[in-house]
Amino acid sequence: MRAYMSIVKLRFMLLIQYRVAAIAGMCTQFLFGFVRVMVIAAFYASTSTTQPMSYAQTVTYIWISQAFLGMLPWNGDAEIQEIISSGNVAYELCRPIDLYNHWFCRAFAQRTAPTLLRAIPLFIVTLFFLPEKYSMQPPNSLSSFGAWILVTIGALLLSCAITNLFNISMLWTISGDGIKRLLPAVVMVFSGMIVPLPLFPTWMQPILRILPFSGLVDTPMRFYLGHIKPSSIVPFLFHQLIWTWILILYGKWLVSRGLKRVEVQGG
Repeated sequence: MRAYMSIVKLRFMLLIQYRVAAIAGMCTQFLFGFVRVMVIAAFYASTSTTQPMSYAQTVTYIWISQAFLGMLPWNGDAEIQEIISSGNVAYELCRPIDLYNHWFCRAFAQRTAPTLLRAIPLFIVTLFFLPEKYSMQPPNSLSSFGAWILVTIGALLLSCAITNLFNISMLWTISGDGIKRLLPAVVMVFSGMIVPLPLFPTWMQPILRILPFSGLVDTPMRFYLGHIKPSSIVPFLFHQLIWTWILILYGKWLVSRGLKRVEVQGG
């Protein structure tokens, strides 16, 4: 366990050094978030139908999802892709630690360090320095905030499990371009990143709730807003953790299969 904690710590310390990249990312996320807020404002201004979420809740949903964009499993670890394509994965196999656990720890650092660097300034700006029409709301209650923290941790673990599947898939591909283009679209749409899931058609709701992606964005955001009562946290947390466990087991199986057929090339 100490070895894995060291991997997380060292990788985290490396990633938080990219402060200029974090500032650029925060500005980009703020810009796209503001565009999304204005689109939602136009939508709510032009509809007379009662929506499942209020305008203020939807705006807050958008800002939080923008702040936590870096936590979504929309890309893999570029270094892992490189060592697989170059043949240097052989050195990874010489380490006296489990390969899947090693890559999972890297994914954990990859999802937390950039997110913290971007989310904190974005929260400050959108909470205190925007006109009320475009600003996000504080948590609905202290208990909602606590529930949000718990399900955000669950979302982080789920995100790391999905990220690891992306990394492992490189054992079967040459460049990975196909999955690099497919994964972001699937994650963004079905997690609620593009459009909050409550705004999807009613007939799609059961499907969206079963899929693991709702646990990445939609579940944490709705607890923050009080759209879901904190007392209802158990089934949602169970949904995140059971999917995380399934994907981890599947990932470990894929690693064992992939290492039996991997061909070390390069030079």
